[in-house]
Amino acid sequence: MAISFDKALGIHQHALEARVKRGEVLANNLANADTPGFKARDVDFRAMLERAQQQSGSGFNMERTHDAHMDTTPGGQDNELLYRMPHQPSVDGNTVETQQEQSRFMRNAMDYQASFQFLDGKFSGLKKALSGQ
Repeated sequence: MAISFDKALGIHQHALEARVKRGEVLANNLANADTPGFKARDVDFRAMLERAQQQSGSGFNMERTHDAHMDTTPGGQDNELLYRMPHQPSVDGNTVETQQEQSRFMRNAMDYQASFQFLDGKFSGLKKALSGQ
């Protein structure tokens, strides 16, 4: 019997990938905190996971059966990268709010670690199952 990693790991491998992408975007925001006119961005985590579910076939797939129906195809990565609206806009047009970005970055790092530990547990369970323990 073949083991399907997609079924065994579920959406968690995609969540880990999404956390990595979000970490890169948040780090870029922090690196440009003093750049005049820089616009802070963030990813739409939910959209990334929905797209991953649809691509892996583990989600509910909708089919467009009539031209008047809404298009339900998942968007590309450009639809997932959004601009953030600042609470306190700066005079130079930069929308990075350093303390909030640091908070988001740390929360994302904790979520990444939790996803990683969950996947590690899944792999340990699969390893035990394969060895007959």
